[in-house]
Amino acid sequence: MARVLIAEDDTAVREFVSRALVHGGHEVATASDGLEALDVLDGTNFDLLVTDIVMPNLDGIALALKVARDYPLMPVLLMTGYAAERQRAHNLDVLIHDVITKPFTLNEICEAAEEALAARKVLTTH
Repeated sequence: MARVLIAEDDTAVREFVSRALVHGGHEVATASDGLEALDVLDGTNFDLLVTDIVMPNLDGIALALKVARDYPLMPVLLMTGYAAERQRAHNLDVLIHDVITKPFTLNEICEAAEEALAARKVLTTH
């Protein structure tokens, strides 16, 4: 079981991803934007951040940059429905684990999360 933080401004997507990861056996916390995610992260240990790229207040790219600086062992999985945002995220390959394109299935988001968590385990054991 891993502790996962989901930052997503679309309620339906946030709830879908949350249910998928809880169903996969993980403990999940949610935030509706990047600023709220930073508040949730403060003083709490998470194993994975799953965040939308396009959000109000603080977008997923800015959130990923802050997480990479403050929580360097936490993998970041970005979600987007926009090709241009996906390309923008690929410029950050060293900071993020992967980008998953919306719409995705329950299996696709669970697999992406498991891959990111497996990569984290490799990092923390070396």
